[in-house]
Amino acid sequence: MPNIKSAVKRVVITQTRTLRNAAAKSALRTAIKKFETAVVTNDVENAGSLLRQATRTIDKAVTKGLIHSNAASRRKSRLTKKYNKLISA
Repeated sequence: MPNIKSAVKRVVITQTRTLRNAAAKSALRTAIKKFETAVVTNDVENAGSLLRQATRTIDKAVTKGLIHSNAASRRKSRLTKKYNKLISA
């Protein structure tokens, strides 16, 4: 444990941010998994809304600095491909 007051504060802030980032990343993964399970079960109408929700969550993760914008674009592209493949089938 640090002795300097500002270092103690930095430790507390780091712990708080770590918890917040972990929760946001978990929500991101959950949104993506919900969409992917809807695709596997061939639930077309539910998959559409879940795709929008997952895309929104990915965009929020970019603005929060959790993932890089290129990684977000790649994930959204892959999810959209899965959705389009589901619709065409």
